[in-house]
Amino acid sequence: MPIFPQHPSPESLRARPAEDLLSPATRMGAVELLVADLDATLDYYTRGVTLEVLAHAGDTAVLGRDGRTIVRLRQVKELPPARRGQAGLFHTAVLFEDEAALAAAVASVATAFPGSFTGSADHLYSQAFYFDDPEGNGVELYADRPRETWRREASGLLTLATNPLDPNAFLGEHLPGAAPATRTAPPATLGHVHLQVGDIALGRQFYVDVLGFEVMSDIGSALFVAAGGYHHHLALNTWNSAGAGPRAASLGLGRVNIDLPGAEDVAALQERLAHHGVATRHDGAVLRFEDPWRTLVEVAAAA
Repeated sequence: MPIFPQHPSPESLRARPAEDLLSPATRMGAVELLVADLDATLDYYTRGVTLEVLAHAGDTAVLGRDGRTIVRLRQVKELPPARRGQAGLFHTAVLFEDEAALAAAVASVATAFPGSFTGSADHLYSQAFYFDDPEGNGVELYADRPRETWRREASGLLTLATNPLDPNAFLGEHLPGAAPATRTAPPATLGHVHLQVGDIALGRQFYVDVLGFEVMSDIGSALFVAAGGYHHHLALNTWNSAGAGPRAASLGLGRVNIDLPGAEDVAALQERLAHHGVATRHDGAVLRFEDPWRTLVEVAAAA
């Protein structure tokens, strides 16, 4: 079984004060994608991925499931495409509540947009299928295995694998029990966001030491961080972007939203960011700041 090697650092394993960590109830909020063709991209995420249109006005469409936003599409025709090798989005990961719901979505997008499928993998803690939307933005559709089955290394970090996962066998096993993708489809959420960054050490410093995520897995060229013991809310890799500097304005990733449980959690994060010299803006509802690659992060108390 091809398990990635783990490279935990002493810093990642040292117990950290609770006030330096994000709340265990932290969740990902939504991803905004800046697109050139709103109609084509909207069609992909609705007819293919089976997300619902929660709102659509002018150049912006809000998509999700069961009233919860997952992806926000904003048309910005004047921006250039993202350059290969720049920092930004690796993929947006939509989490389904079980294998049957995942199978229904995978079958839908594979049938409607067969050329968009890029691969699949059994990660031990989850089963995942990968696609590219019409503008080249990566999309992961996945379902978690029960948390009590997740494996850990002697270091305490989660074991991560990229074992083969046969999509046809998966659909053959789980699609018969899947409900049709309709307005009553099961809930889905933004499970995690995977980013391309220029430097893993700098990413660890920002997202772990400053923001307060905890390291869950570390394979050297990629870091997986989370709150509350989840396998990852954010991943950072340098597979295509090693050495990348701050992002130029382009199509692709617009911003990443993180939901904290309460206003006091947002205030504590703002204080921590100020302590580390990170510039922030707070309009009374949303805390905004940029990571070292100018990826805009918005944090708010969960509704």
